[in-house]
Amino acid sequence: MNRASSGSIPFNDLARGVDVNGDAVRAALERVVTSGWYVLGPEHDAFERELAAYVGVSKALGVASGTDALQFAMAAVGVGPGDVILTAANAGGYATTAARALGAEPLFADVDPRSLLLSAATISAAIATAGSAPRAVVVTHLYGAAAPIQEIVAWARPRGIRVIEDCAQSLGAVIGGVRAGAVGDVAATSFYPTKNLGALGDGGAVLTSDEAIATRVEALRQYGWKGKYRVTVRGGRNSRLDEIQAAVLRVKLPHLDEVNERRRAIHRIYEDAIGGSARLVNTSGESFVGHLAVIEVERRDEVRELFAARGIATDVHYPIPDHAQPIETAPNHRQLPVTEAAARRVLSIPLFPELRPDEVDRIASALGEM
Repeated sequence: MNRASSGSIPFNDLARGVDVNGDAVRAALERVVTSGWYVLGPEHDAFERELAAYVGVSKALGVASGTDALQFAMAAVGVGPGDVILTAANAGGYATTAARALGAEPLFADVDPRSLLLSAATISAAIATAGSAPRAVVVTHLYGAAAPIQEIVAWARPRGIRVIEDCAQSLGAVIGGVRAGAVGDVAATSFYPTKNLGALGDGGAVLTSDEAIATRVEALRQYGWKGKYRVTVRGGRNSRLDEIQAAVLRVKLPHLDEVNERRRAIHRIYEDAIGGSARLVNTSGESFVGHLAVIEVERRDEVRELFAARGIATDVHYPIPDHAQPIETAPNHRQLPVTEAAARRVLSIPLFPELRPDEVDRIASALGEM
């Protein structure tokens, strides 16, 4: 995203983040360029160890994107053609895309009306309506807020349902004393540049403490190999986190908690300022890392115009639920009233750690007019 013109506030400005870590990032890039090792080298291996230690799992496996991470996580727990994956329909379609790439069929559950997250109750209701259990559930920790993952795992495990956490928007969140990504059977995350821990391009990782899952993902990301040129796992391909991205992420990871706290601090200002005609979906705390500041409001278009008139960019995450996408040609999914209502009302306002105090004040002032 480009820098804002004078007087305007961008929805995000990635160049400001580079400014903050500029010298360290440039040194990391130079280190990789002069090393002569650009794929699956020492930066990659060190980052995997550091990320696993941060999240609290035994293994982190770098891959080329967050969507690849989701697909490999599904495949590693046995998802294949004809299987059902249960997930939410309000999280951008990434889990749905990964499921379909494996030949699996998504089953959509509605979400809690306050948190807009999956819960054991919403998952149970969707399965009861469908009449059959899924192979796995993908729980997206949406907008930076951790879903009630311990509750979901406690419900799913006795039923033989595997739980996959999508931590692309929640890395660093803590719930019940444990970081998101360390509770389910396996987790996926993304390092797309806008994430709280963002690279300079695409990247992702699979997180797990299950050795069998880790071994399978390690093969899947490199052609299905067990040893060079020896293919032992079907479905493998080339999906590797390169050395440059790993080196950049190593620079940023030690600052992630600090970055998340700055996001929370900005969000708290919004919480104090917002008027009575709208609500912020989340409240700052250790289970929320402030990936997005999302309000629910009627007459969203009018509110967007209010912000635009004050030079404040906004966005919508996400305007079209998965089950309402044009590719859904058959009405084979039940209605999701909470999801559908939220898609009409949610609006994201700027929340990135390099926002200046005067910009935060202007956004807060606009919120107070609602």
